Amino acid sequence: MTTAKIPYGDEKVTVELTVKELQALAGIRFHSNHAVEVSARKKLNQILEDTYERESKENAPIPYQLLS
Repeated sequence: MTTAKIPYGDEKVTVELTVKELQALAGIRFHSNHAVEVSARKKLNQILEDTYERESKENAPIPYQLLS
């Protein structure tokens, strides 16, 4: 069994969701309003993207102009 390393895997993040969005992520289906689930997933994906962008900025090479 291989173990995957997840950057910032133990770091806590905060996501602001409505009660309906939380219910949609928990599996409750809103047949008349699918946008609730879409909105919740977009918020989660944005937080993940922001977390990985922060990691890439921290590990970025030092610009040549700053080395002198």
